[in-house]
Amino acid sequence: MKGSLSQIWALFKKDLLLEVRQQYSFYGVLLYVASTIFVLYLAMGQPEADVWKGLFWMIQLFVCVNAVAKSFLQEGRGRLLYFYSITGATNFILSKLLFNALLMLLMSLLSLGLFILMLGNPMPDAARFVGISWLGGVSLSLVFTFLAAIAARAQQSAALMAILGFPLVIPQLLLLNKISNIAFAAVLQGGLGWMMMVLVALDVMIVVLSLILFPFLWKD
Repeated sequence: MKGSLSQIWALFKKDLLLEVRQQYSFYGVLLYVASTIFVLYLAMGQPEADVWKGLFWMIQLFVCVNAVAKSFLQEGRGRLLYFYSITGATNFILSKLLFNALLMLLMSLLSLGLFILMLGNPMPDAARFVGISWLGGVSLSLVFTFLAAIAARAQQSAALMAILGFPLVIPQLLLLNKISNIAFAAVLQGGLGWMMMVLVALDVMIVVLSLILFPFLWKD
């Protein structure tokens, strides 16, 4: 157990150091987010709460595709063979899930800050929505990390991710939208805790599926 944790930490630190050194990737995604939000501001000004909320989750989806889905697609065959010789499939996929979750936590916070700065703040309780945005960012990162692991083994990886991602992401986005509706309500409503538990259960299911299926891809 201790050896596995040390390997997961070493792989996680490797991804973190690469992201720090190759800052063009992070700043490229950040520029994409800022420019998109600025265009929305020029086109719409400060929209009402329902439109604001829908735009936020749409941007989060595209941010996740650009920032997280590349985690496996950028790994060359030679590098994967090297990782195969020094660690196990479970340690490798867990390190990817943890790193991408951390990356999306940061991107969610930055996206939310830019939204509030340019498109206004229609939220009655901003602190509550910050937690929801973090949970939603982690959920999307887990899904797209899992999809990227599968798509990396296919030649048409981008098309495969789009096909596989649609039925997996739509239920999460619908659930996040319902959670956001409760969070945006002026009066505290019931059901928020239950729906967040459902979202966490979906995240756990994605992690379990990753741990079960990825070893078969790892051996390929």
